Amino acid sequence: MKRASTIIVLLIAAVSAHVTFSVKSLVAREAKDHPPNVLLIISDDQAWTDFGFMGHDVIRTPNLDRLARESATFTRGYVPTSLCRASLATIITGLYPHQHKITSNDPPRGTDRSLMLRHIQAVPTLPRLLAKKGFTSLQTGKWWEGNYSLGGFTHGMTHGDPTRGGRHGDKGLAIGRQGLKPIFDFIETAGEQPFFVWYAPFLPHEPHNPPARLLAKYNTSDRPEKLARYFAMCEWFDETCGDLLNYLDEHHLSDETLVAFVVDNGWIQETGPRKTTRGRFAPKSKLSPYDGGVRTPIMLRWPGHIKPARYDTLASSIDLAPTILSASSIHPPGELPGINLLDVCAGKPIQRDAVFGAIYSHNAVDILDPAANLSYRWCVQWPWKLILPRAAGGTPELYNLDADPMETKNLAAVQGTIVEELTQKVNDWWPGK
Repeated sequence: MKRASTIIVLLIAAVSAHVTFSVKSLVAREAKDHPPNVLLIISDDQAWTDFGFMGHDVIRTPNLDRLARESATFTRGYVPTSLCRASLATIITGLYPHQHKITSNDPPRGTDRSLMLRHIQAVPTLPRLLAKKGFTSLQTGKWWEGNYSLGGFTHGMTHGDPTRGGRHGDKGLAIGRQGLKPIFDFIETAGEQPFFVWYAPFLPHEPHNPPARLLAKYNTSDRPEKLARYFAMCEWFDETCGDLLNYLDEHHLSDETLVAFVVDNGWIQETGPRKTTRGRFAPKSKLSPYDGGVRTPIMLRWPGHIKPARYDTLASSIDLAPTILSASSIHPPGELPGINLLDVCAGKPIQRDAVFGAIYSHNAVDILDPAANLSYRWCVQWPWKLILPRAAGGTPELYNLDADPMETKNLAAVQGTIVEELTQKVNDWWPGK
């Protein structure tokens, strides 16, 4: 009887162990096969300095500060170009503007805008690629490429009809300024499907019309009102990010969601009575090759998969697509120029010592030839930054970003060897013709 009882106990233990192992294996397989949800947050016209976690001593961004503490935060991030349409197209495709051919906000005057839409339809995009893993996707906010469906989104807010005000977002631009209900409704209807949310609100972008309660915090007697309004807009944007992150927490979605953050291009608020650039921004910000236009923090949060840390590794918005696809176990068609930032977070060696970019005209000269719209090419090989003007006879600019982060002292004339080395790197990247 004792022997029989022992055998029975052993059999039960073996069966139990097998069942436990099988269940664990099934859970592991399901976890591997089920990619994370993706929430991509894109600030619009905000300088890389204008966050609490980046050291700003006036602007309050408590929610993004929290995200930075919980993320892999790349403080030396860049976008390849400092104009919103081209920058957003790079984020959604993982390609440089000269590759996807969307370089300018608008076509040549008198040209049908719809002709530019051919480019977004000709290249892979994150929503189209994620759909292969069963993702449902939502576009909100800034979107220049016509109807959201042209980018591969399954759902969206932007209709893209020029007869109804369609240009760079139309109805999508209500997100954030008028609440986040479309995003919350979309997530609730996604069910068991993984979701991809493109949150690119028209914030802190002009018009700088923050709520009075926020403006009152920054509107001091010694600060120009234009600057106070911009500061308040930055905090308003931060509040909306907090609402999104809190929603994920409240619905137990944070642990299974990859949150990525980037700014489409920089902004330095002009405070004088007259414009000195195309808009109300300072010359070394938007539309320029300077860090005030092209530098941005980049953050990645995925609890249990990405360890929170700050990195001084050079990163670029071209890295977001390969990183998101890698997290979803998707191999993109063809070779993307960016790197997988998850490898950086895992401590793996990466093949990068510089990041590159180019600046283009606001209105295209030729919608089929990126080089025709080119103004500058640039590269950063820390701490050096080289800016090469396209104009014949233009003077190269070289800055030491450690010693001169605001790029005020051009060292090209006294650092000829570095100028030659970096010029060769830029030409190897893209000759600009």
